[in-house]
Amino acid sequence: MAAAALVAVVAGGLGIAACEALPSMSQVSPAAAPEPSRGPTRAPAARSGRTGKITYPATGSRKWRTAPASKQTGGEHGMLLRYRVVVESDIKGLAVRAFADAVTATLDDPRGWTADGSLRLRRVGPGQAYDFTIYLATPRTRDRLCASSTDAYTSCRNGDTVVLNVARWVKAVPGFGAPLATYRQYMVNHEVGHRLGHGHELCPGRGEPAPVMQQQTLGMHGCTANPWPYRQGKRYTATPGAYDDAVPAPDTGLR
Repeated sequence: MAAAALVAVVAGGLGIAACEALPSMSQVSPAAAPEPSRGPTRAPAARSGRTGKITYPATGSRKWRTAPASKQTGGEHGMLLRYRVVVESDIKGLAVRAFADAVTATLDDPRGWTADGSLRLRRVGPGQAYDFTIYLATPRTRDRLCASSTDAYTSCRNGDTVVLNVARWVKAVPGFGAPLATYRQYMVNHEVGHRLGHGHELCPGRGEPAPVMQQQTLGMHGCTANPWPYRQGKRYTATPGAYDDAVPAPDTGLR
């Protein structure tokens, strides 16, 4: 993908066209789940979302397993957005509910997008109405869902479709400088941040924490890793913009 396209696409660009070949509900395998409560709750500790060695092909079948609803709602006040979490069926060694719980723990964290009291986030289950979907997809399925981006490396956001590349969930990226669990929190908050209307931002200075909307997947530019949109109770942001970073080679799967 040309470097100029990165500004709009890589890691969830805001200008992505309507995606192609999105799965229909008939392609999504449901799972039984209780109805979520409507009351606020503090986020649980994040889980790894891992049950063993995770394997995946470069190109998946675009068939999906849907996580059950969460019992809680992230955030205490504000507009409610409902999301579902689905995992491509070709991804092995990863329990759908464990992955979804890791995503939900990140989104419900007090440092997350609900921190200022203007937003609530609730994970819904099969058959329930939703506002957006978080996909964990194989690299080439990621390309289909992202539509105008075909790098098989990054994650993205396309309309109401938030796509997390399983390759990044498993391997993170070189030079990130923080544990895998931190990178996973970053990729969730970055891509959901795009769904909430936030664009890319630049590193504010060497040694400073990166804003969550910096494309930390492609380079830190002197900043340190940071997965959270709020720090010490305040929105942590920086100058809008994106770097002209090269995208690494497409991921070829993990067996």
